[in-house]
Amino acid sequence: MTPIARGSLVAVAAAVLFGLTAPVVKHFGENVGPFATAALLYAGATLGAGLPRRRDNESPVKRAHAGRLALVALFGAAIAPACLAWGLQHAGALTASLLLNLEAVLTLVLAWLLYREPVGGRVALASALMLGGGALLAFRGSGGGGGLLGVAAVSVATLAWALDNSLTRPLSDLDPRAVVFWKSILGATLSGAAALAARNRWPSGLAWGVLLACGSMGYGLSLRLYLHAQRVLGAARTGSLFAFGPFVGAAIAFGLGDRGAPLFVGIAGGLFGVAVWLHATERHGHRHRHARMTHEHAHTHDDGHHTHRHEPAMVGAHSHIHLHVPAEHEHAHGADLHHRHEHE
Repeated sequence: MTPIARGSLVAVAAAVLFGLTAPVVKHFGENVGPFATAALLYAGATLGAGLPRRRDNESPVKRAHAGRLALVALFGAAIAPACLAWGLQHAGALTASLLLNLEAVLTLVLAWLLYREPVGGRVALASALMLGGGALLAFRGSGGGGGLLGVAAVSVATLAWALDNSLTRPLSDLDPRAVVFWKSILGATLSGAAALAARNRWPSGLAWGVLLACGSMGYGLSLRLYLHAQRVLGAARTGSLFAFGPFVGAAIAFGLGDRGAPLFVGIAGGLFGVAVWLHATERHGHRHRHARMTHEHAHTHDDGHHTHRHEPAMVGAHSHIHLHVPAEHEHAHGADLHHRHEHE
């Protein structure tokens, strides 16, 4: 299995875990304040990540990363989940789940603007299809003021998560457990403070535990898998494959009885489905040159890019500062740490 295929499977696994959360948050967060919901989800993600510890096979999170982690927590662990929680209270779970596909489009655009990740014709077509699907869902929600505002809130959530994805790209080469822990604890603190300031209503009993468990799996574990995939695929393609997740949530919402305006939902779902297929089946490979580089990250010695030697020999993944000598070759690749070169 190629690194791209492995990264794609990990991204889809992360997407499924996240996709399950929208119907759960809709049901158990119905009468809960949006910031209180966000605080519980990311408190659960903190529990799911576990306390970070120094590991020889991962590059550590350092004080220099604090500013970026704070921004990631603000956008991805405070603003985005609060907007999603509020949007789910004012729009159907099925509409909100499918609308989360816009995160992939916005992530792709930001990845191109910020990092110049290549965008081919297939990816551009997929983005256009997703935008069309989002427009149909917005039209579906325009039947009432509350529904349209709910659609707008979920759209803001996708933009905040797209900013989160783009800002997280340089962090994806660090220990994912540590990144998830610090992002989650910062996000839970920010959301909790906002909930107290806004006098949000908190859940009780079963809902409290369910939202914590939902955050542990759908935000904590999902994000760890997402970071692993982003190492290999880059921000744009990982975000695109992550668009599979909303279909899981939409299917559950449909099974629970959210079936209004089936024609619009069916067409939008079809557009999103074709778009995800276009992204997942894209191939990228060409002759490229690697410049001299010294850096630190988790790596193995069977990937064709790490040819330095150890005495005694190292087996499996490990992390340390190492040197890459200039090289030129051709193979299929994503936008990982060693393939962030310029394209025509």
